[in-house]
Amino acid sequence: MTNPGAIWNKIQRPLVLSVLCATMMTSLTGCIALVAGGAISGTLAASDRRTFGAQTEDTTIQIKAANKLRNVVGDAGHTNVNSFNRRVLLTGEVRDETMKAAAEREVRSVEGVISVTNELEIAGPASYTSRSNDTLITTKVKASLVDAKDISANSYQVTTERGTVYLQGRVTQREGQIGADIARGVSGVNKVVKVFEYISEEEYKQYQATPAAAPAAAPANADSGGATTHSVQ
Repeated sequence: MTNPGAIWNKIQRPLVLSVLCATMMTSLTGCIALVAGGAISGTLAASDRRTFGAQTEDTTIQIKAANKLRNVVGDAGHTNVNSFNRRVLLTGEVRDETMKAAAEREVRSVEGVISVTNELEIAGPASYTSRSNDTLITTKVKASLVDAKDISANSYQVTTERGTVYLQGRVTQREGQIGADIARGVSGVNKVVKVFEYISEEEYKQYQATPAAAPAAAPANADSGGATTHSVQ
């Protein structure tokens, strides 16, 4: 019997690289790229280790949180919101500790948010050159994850701020370490911060057998059971 996980591994590289190229062009030129009429994004979504409901809710959380942060930060800083399985990562720069705390408080108030990892720096907004370099680093890290033989690149979410790479995703301890090692080896990376939700090897085997399968969605403001860790390397 053909292993669905093996089939996905064969098609993963061209699909992911197509998305990466489109994403990079969008970030650096400001143009909106449409990739394969949604076919590629649909395939990637199906292989995601989140439920479809969680993927949709993460998008909603990011939009709502970004709107709240505009009211808190305004032109006094630069913030990014990344939600993975309702666990939010805040990165960027703000004016002072008071603004940093206010930003986290507002994001925590968004419906559906389980936890917030606040990595906002007390500094002036990053320059366009710095942000462009971060975009390039993110693209290179994702490409390197795609090239790895024993992991699925679509299990990782990558964010880069001022040369620091943040990794999110639902992964095993082994996958998390492999991903961090790969990211650390990419040129331009200053350090790697792991913000993973760890799963067991038993759950991993289930995903390998049926890539589109995922545990039932956790209720809003309740942990799904997986431990989220934050570590710097």
